[in-house]
Amino acid sequence: MIPLSLKEIAAAVHGRLAGGADPDAIALGASTDSRSVEAFDLFVAVVGERHDAHDHAAEAIASGAVAVLASRELDLPCVVVDDTVAALGRLARAVLELLPDVVVVGVTGSSGKTSTKDLLAQVLPSYGRTLAPEGSFNTEVGLPMTALRLEPRTRVLVAEMGARGVGHIRYLCGITPPRIGVVLNVGSAHVGEFGSREAIAEAKGELVECLPHAGDGGIAVLNADDALVRAMRTRTTARVVTYGENVHADVRADLVDLDADGRPSFDLCHFGRRARVSLALHGRHHVSNALAVAAVALSLGLDLDEVAHALSRAVPASRWRMEVTRTPAGATVVNDAYNANPESVRAALEALVTMGRPAADRGARRTVAVLGEMRELGDRSVPEHEEIGRIAVRLGVGRLVLVGDSAEVRAIGDAALDEDPSYAVVRVPDVAAAVDHLATTVHDHDVVLVKASRGVALERVADGLLRSVGVAS
Repeated sequence: MIPLSLKEIAAAVHGRLAGGADPDAIALGASTDSRSVEAFDLFVAVVGERHDAHDHAAEAIASGAVAVLASRELDLPCVVVDDTVAALGRLARAVLELLPDVVVVGVTGSSGKTSTKDLLAQVLPSYGRTLAPEGSFNTEVGLPMTALRLEPRTRVLVAEMGARGVGHIRYLCGITPPRIGVVLNVGSAHVGEFGSREAIAEAKGELVECLPHAGDGGIAVLNADDALVRAMRTRTTARVVTYGENVHADVRADLVDLDADGRPSFDLCHFGRRARVSLALHGRHHVSNALAVAAVALSLGLDLDEVAHALSRAVPASRWRMEVTRTPAGATVVNDAYNANPESVRAALEALVTMGRPAADRGARRTVAVLGEMRELGDRSVPEHEEIGRIAVRLGVGRLVLVGDSAEVRAIGDAALDEDPSYAVVRVPDVAAAVDHLATTVHDHDVVLVKASRGVALERVADGLLRSVGVAS
């Protein structure tokens, strides 16, 4: 973080100093977790539904925090505000305003945000020093915490933006106003909260509405393969750059091919030129993410060959997103358990089937999909789970292991058996039972996919399976 005095912080957040705070004391960083506070941090006391960080303020000061950003006066050095989350956003905005040359790249979409953010973080350093969030810091707390890590040398800030309702992305854009906005897709994630995909599109499109005019450098990067995203071009005065496999896209993929492990290669095409990209990421869906990144990089003036080379060098950076581990016996575990929605589950199943196909150096491999519930799908929840069961059969997934006993999980298996009464469906009640089952039934050279919504915590299945065969997770 750019060093700021408590007096400067209080002015930026519209707060007041209390608890004996020294107005000239300097904060060098910020933390919302008392367990990770470092010397000269500002400890931000966030009040959640089940946790009040004010209770750990003394611990944070003892660990070296210079003061607490608090919503009530404490008998400790503090900056008192009405709302610490809102104040955190104001502080991040103030820091960003001290660095007017930083290009903010906002990224939103129903799926693929974190993978795209990770690719941007590995491609854009060719343009300049790039700061991107750790993990999925895309909320009203995570986004400003990322922005507070800005330094004078930073040239690009990648701002991942999630939304749980209308107005959320507009609020995040107020913290880190983007010059470039990327909308990846409009899927079914959180449709239970929004009500429809059209309502999701309304919320996601707030990103392009917040962009500067084209004459002021605003650029909207839109997925030409998604009709709801493509239509957002009417909601912005920024310059529109489209990407996709659509023949009319400005940045396009041609001659897409998958290797035996489901890693895609394609020709990156732009204004009559083309360069070959070979991704180290597993799954065809990463072609779209890579194209979005290429569109941003090319819009910033990077050369096509340079972009293709950087994309080909990029490696997976965030856990539990198509994370591939091979066991000593030759089985492959694909941990994609960070989150799930109908679109991402289908993409993961397609990648699984590709990884199971015979290759020049091996025969066909049995594929096993370990699935749990997809949450936040509202009235469409059971039908969407039924469709996943049918898709698994039609794609040729070898076996389903279903974890849990909710109506949704039962619907996956029931639909699969309706599609093919002889299909292999195994139902287990919980994570422990899933690990026990897999540890005794996974064969050498099997490919096992683990996928469910975050709240189901199926990453424990992948970790347990790897531990059972002596592979550190």
